Amino acid sequence: MAEKPTLRIGHLKITDHLILGITQDRITKGKESFEHFNLQSQPYMGWNQISDALKAGEVDACCLLAPTAMDLYKAGVGIKLILFAHKTGSVLIKNKLANIETIADLKGKMVAIPYQLSVHHMLLHKLLREHGLEPGAGKDVGLEVMAPSQMPQAIEYDDEGEVGGFIVAEPFGSQAILEGYGEEFYLSKDLWPKHPCCVVVARDEILEKYPDAIQELTNSFVNSGNFVQDHLEETIEIAVNFLGQSKQIITNVLTQPADRVLTSELFPVIDDLAIIQDYMCDEMKILKGKIDLDKFVDTRFAKEAGAK
Repeated sequence: MAEKPTLRIGHLKITDHLILGITQDRITKGKESFEHFNLQSQPYMGWNQISDALKAGEVDACCLLAPTAMDLYKAGVGIKLILFAHKTGSVLIKNKLANIETIADLKGKMVAIPYQLSVHHMLLHKLLREHGLEPGAGKDVGLEVMAPSQMPQAIEYDDEGEVGGFIVAEPFGSQAILEGYGEEFYLSKDLWPKHPCCVVVARDEILEKYPDAIQELTNSFVNSGNFVQDHLEETIEIAVNFLGQSKQIITNVLTQPADRVLTSELFPVIDDLAIIQDYMCDEMKILKGKIDLDKFVDTRFAKEAGAK
């Protein structure tokens, strides 16, 4: 019998990638096993590192920002989007020391974003524009790319109040709130209800060589997404270990409110991806050309897994 391949799955330590943490926990505890592959999760600090790892073939699949995945595909990296990793789950935090009461107060400040090619950047750009502010270097609101895990410290040590805040995936927003440096300004779900953000992508050669393994992985991720919604207390305990955060922070993320992050609707919605692509290409002009989303998205595994 052929030896089972080990699939290396890249991720960040953010709530958006919790379905991987649930799957990993179930395997470790013997509650789940895979017939066609072994799972190896690989954490990264920031989006540059995980993108580089995917391009270099150092991971076989990963949870990645949807616009970044589109850009890599456009650049010729052989990948397909097979599943959404979550919906919503991010937050715009204002720095307590920056005296921010309204969006207009962000003028002259810097706001941290996790990556240029991110839905966070898109949501912030749209929000600022709607309030008459232009984001970017030398404009009304400066933007700085920063690894999600570094954002709470950016406002903690900003004695002058120069940093207006940051937009980021949980749990780093709740961390800043509960540690006393930041205040919740907007939840991403209130800027765009049920928006996609991170997606699960796999390299073409893995899809072609190990389709049964990818199907098993997709089945597990869909089940893990449902588990998050249905088994709150156990999910909190798993997330504390997977994300390396306190129980108080994780509880806030998963309950305040309950739909702060959604993991039970993971079927790839091409119309939503088109909204992202159109805005970031036409309005922001940071996606350099559009891709054929129907060719980029491979829904067969999500369909078989019964993803909603």
